Amino acid sequence: MPRAAVLGKPVAHSLSPVLHRAAYAAMGLDGWVYESFECDETGLWGFLETLDEDWAGLSLTMPLKRTALKLVDTVSELAVAVGGANTIITRGGRRHGDNTDVYGIVAALTEAGLGAPGSAVVLGGGATAASALAALAELGLTKAGLAVRNPERAAESVAAGERFGLSLRVGALDRLPDLLEADLVVSTLPGVAADPYAGQIAACGAALFDVVYAPWPTACAAAVEAAGGTVVSGFDMLLHQAVRQVELMTGWTGVPVEAMRAAGEAELARRASEAVLPEV
Repeated sequence: MPRAAVLGKPVAHSLSPVLHRAAYAAMGLDGWVYESFECDETGLWGFLETLDEDWAGLSLTMPLKRTALKLVDTVSELAVAVGGANTIITRGGRRHGDNTDVYGIVAALTEAGLGAPGSAVVLGGGATAASALAALAELGLTKAGLAVRNPERAAESVAAGERFGLSLRVGALDRLPDLLEADLVVSTLPGVAADPYAGQIAACGAALFDVVYAPWPTACAAAVEAAGGTVVSGFDMLLHQAVRQVELMTGWTGVPVEAMRAAGEAELARRASEAVLPEV
């Protein structure tokens, strides 16, 4: 019985089980099981030590992506360059770390008609920002803006951008308009952290890729849509990175993207409807 799972803390909100299970069902992989386990950095090694030959792989969410790099037997060049692995593939008792976030971002932007941005600015300086910078480089950019809370602490993100050949102009979020002469804004800020900048982002006329997918639309997405701009949700990134994970874990090609999309969208709609139901 092949097994896979998503690990993180918190993990109860993860859509990964819905997406992966939908893929298994559409592919006829009736014996495959996909679960979720809450696990932090201190518990990851112990969890990895429990894996046996039934395990095909793991999806990793925060805060495990950087820790995972130290705990696998081999790791892809991309994951090393990004500074984080969101995927572990197990084969023959060995663990291989990889990164499918970059693939997910490239696929999401390309699907939305944004596969060739002339310029871009990334908001945030964490692991997802590093993946976004790698994706922008893959899409052909050689320079980009990077807006962070404290530019003096952006060295790790700058180094990641430079590893992908990007020249970065770094600025503070509280002076965001200085960086907003761009075709595309990529917000990797968590939760509602980007809300204060919604008006500024909408006013610049750029398309928006917001990695947040729930609740949706975010304040930034709503403002950009109201201004007539193109918006890409973090769900599209999550969907496509999961497609790549299914490929890596199962060895299959032709993973059913639309079946996974439908299942994910249905689950998001269910959660949204439950969130607004009155208490009884």
